[in-house]
Amino acid sequence: MTGLRVVPTWRHGQERYYVLLPDGRSVAWYDRDAGRVSLLHDERREPVLEALRPYLSGPVTVGPPPVPTASDLLRLSLHPDDDLAPNRPGEALLIALDRDPAPPRRLRADPRRRALAAEQAVGGALDRLEGAGWRTLHSVPLPGGTRIHHLALGPAGLFCVYALNAHRQRVRVADPNVALGRTAPQPLLRALRHQADRAGFALTAEVRPLLAVTDAGAVDVRAVPRELRVLPESELAELAGLGGVLKPADIEALYGHARDRRTWLRV
Repeated sequence: MTGLRVVPTWRHGQERYYVLLPDGRSVAWYDRDAGRVSLLHDERREPVLEALRPYLSGPVTVGPPPVPTASDLLRLSLHPDDDLAPNRPGEALLIALDRDPAPPRRLRADPRRRALAAEQAVGGALDRLEGAGWRTLHSVPLPGGTRIHHLALGPAGLFCVYALNAHRQRVRVADPNVALGRTAPQPLLRALRHQADRAGFALTAEVRPLLAVTDAGAVDVRAVPRELRVLPESELAELAGLGGVLKPADIEALYGHARDRRTWLRV
């Protein structure tokens, strides 16, 4: 067997190397994290291993592709209209702005633009955790017209994330209130907790609330319970260093359940 070529890919935090025939058909793939070479045709074992030799790291298991897990089957059977995984950060706001743009001559900036900037900044920071084993869903719709800005699932657990644009003002947090600059405090943390509770009910798992602040002049946090996190957007990367709550298989199973729009209809 000659003419095999290897194409490296990186998707959903997994590094894979696909072995292709000259016509582009796949005959095998190497999952470096799992240490496994999956063969579609056992008679091509030696040429495939020879092509992969420069990429192999440590001992590997060679055999047919593994049997799909329950989460794999759920993902494959999910209708595209019910799949939340393709949602962009701020998806709902992007659609709203496209359908109903602000008047061209507006004295004040459209507040939806600031909210969108916050969701895009926070969503981008969470998406960059993928290499550390995290999954993130954006703009998760809930019954009643509300939505979860971001749902982050990783080794440190599940987080219901609210993105707040401080617009260069000082942020004062004192449970349950959040105040920007000199504005009156609002019970934002109460609403965030309620969303986390609804997410926990839908997923039958503990979901912790997390307030992510963008573009803040300063963040002053007082009297906030331990189970609720308040982080500037620039510090979200610290989540990658936390773990001990969920295993990779648990994360994938919960992610497969959470990405189904129908999961959220009963909360």
